[in-house]
Amino acid sequence: MPFIETDRQLLTRCLNRQPGGWEEFVDRFIGLFIHVIQQTAHTRSIKLLQDDIEDLCSEIFLTLIKKDFAVLRHFKGRSSLATYLAVVSRRIVVKAIAEKRKSEAMGHVALHRNAIGAAGSASEPVERLSNREEVQAMLEQLPASEAKIVHLYHLDSKTYQEISESMGIPMNSIGPTLHRARERMKHLSVRTG
Repeated sequence: MPFIETDRQLLTRCLNRQPGGWEEFVDRFIGLFIHVIQQTAHTRSIKLLQDDIEDLCSEIFLTLIKKDFAVLRHFKGRSSLATYLAVVSRRIVVKAIAEKRKSEAMGHVALHRNAIGAAGSASEPVERLSNREEVQAMLEQLPASEAKIVHLYHLDSKTYQEISESMGIPMNSIGPTLHRARERMKHLSVRTG
């Protein structure tokens, strides 16, 4: 499938940071990314929760915007934009799943319960108590708006959709906010550890 003019214009608006360009890009391709995530997990016999899908989707978007849209700027137009993005997103998902499995094999516990090799329910109360302490520490380091999202997600167990509706923010902004908060916590634990 060729690179169509509509996608060329969309990509140009996005790369030039024109108002609404990124939002339009997200709306156009989020369905593709979700499909790639589900298909990749299915081919590996991995069951994903909705939160896992949202986190992987956020990881794809974070990768795309990294270094001033470097991945998007590398697109040469030799295929359709959708084909290029499907290949890129599949690589991101495969890498994220592999890293998650490796981390769990080494005994690390994720900040929230994850279906990819999740521990049995007997260990959840301990994890939850530990997570509450980590989340409380994280909340003290965050701006108020980000802290509220972290609190709603990790402490109140709200979905991205519920957070979006209660705070009046786009659903696709929640994953990146949670990711930034996790990164901030990693840096804090390295400095204090």
